[in-house]
Amino acid sequence: MCADQTGWPAFAGHDSIVVVCIRISSMADPDTETPPPPDAANASVVVRLHAIAENFRRCRELAGAAETAGVVKADAYGLGMEPVARALYAEGCRTFFVARAREGVRLRPLVPAARIFVLDGVRDETASAFVAQRLIPVLNSLTQIDVWSAHAKSRNEMLDAALHIDTGMSRLGLPQDELDTLAQETPHRLRGLNLVLVMSHLACADDPASAMNRDQLERFRAALAQLPQAPASLSSSGGIVLGRDYAFDMVRPGLALYGGNPHPHAPNPFRIAVTLAGQILQLRCVDKGECVGYGATFRAQRPSILATVGLGYADGLMRAIGNRGMGAIGGVRVPVVGRVSMDLASLDVTDVSGALVGTEVEFLGDTITLEELADAAGTASYEILTSVGRRLKPRYIGA
Repeated sequence: MCADQTGWPAFAGHDSIVVVCIRISSMADPDTETPPPPDAANASVVVRLHAIAENFRRCRELAGAAETAGVVKADAYGLGMEPVARALYAEGCRTFFVARAREGVRLRPLVPAARIFVLDGVRDETASAFVAQRLIPVLNSLTQIDVWSAHAKSRNEMLDAALHIDTGMSRLGLPQDELDTLAQETPHRLRGLNLVLVMSHLACADDPASAMNRDQLERFRAALAQLPQAPASLSSSGGIVLGRDYAFDMVRPGLALYGGNPHPHAPNPFRIAVTLAGQILQLRCVDKGECVGYGATFRAQRPSILATVGLGYADGLMRAIGNRGMGAIGGVRVPVVGRVSMDLASLDVTDVSGALVGTEVEFLGDTITLEELADAAGTASYEILTSVGRRLKPRYIGA
């Protein structure tokens, strides 16, 4: 048998026409459908749940008698709310913070016996969902207080609530004039509300030397004196490391749980909880003067060996680290050269022995810290964390 010019099989010695029927289905049979191939492991995000649990324990030790809550907003800082919340719950965490009401609804079945605070507060249209899902709004203004109080009155029941006092960030929270009004109109203004927490937020907790920390501490103490007695919370991760004066009755770690260093210029007391790595797809030798990547922003100053890695800004590797950031091969740092593109990054591996196609390059982990990667990108550790899971599906270890 051979093929004629049309590409159809021609059978020597036969004049007959052979008709081949192929059954084509527009819908794949779910029992026989070929699953999509697994993503070739060009890049990976690994979340160490055991490290998150250990970091929670460390926060609890630093906080002393204060309760330690878990902040799992923004999909647990991009690392996956479900596995992270379960790990924290198993470790004994019974209070969680999220930013949006829909995050609270998603979290509720994962932590059925826990308290869930919603930092954005409540509106008329979300009040029923708060009650149905047992969510506690953090009330940031007199308007939100009135909405939640009216809802309590309409149900003829007491509803749990938290108050957020602005002590200097000028962001969310009651400013001083609204706090004064509330103090003058209490208890009437809080009718129907069971005040379970009064909180504020430090602006400069990442800098232990900042005078702003002590100033906000004193403002918070003054605010508490104006309000009915209730548990108090001032500190997130940075405040926890400032000392027991800032702990009050509850601390609210977020970054620390995920391995970030709340005080970047001091040793990190928390364990690395997430890694970001890519594999070398190709190696090439370039002569002195050859350029690399879009815009030709890098030219080799010597004959060099370049590694192209299957990781780019679509995977959370910030474009800004081009010609600034580092990768690591077997614990040895190598520079990123040229611009990071959507799916690829290039590194100069001339001085590394053993770099091969398939070799893993770490961009975040035990050699390259979260703070180093953020600094190279000119951004905050928080943005790095919330970016790494956009396309890559995290792999969880140590559950």
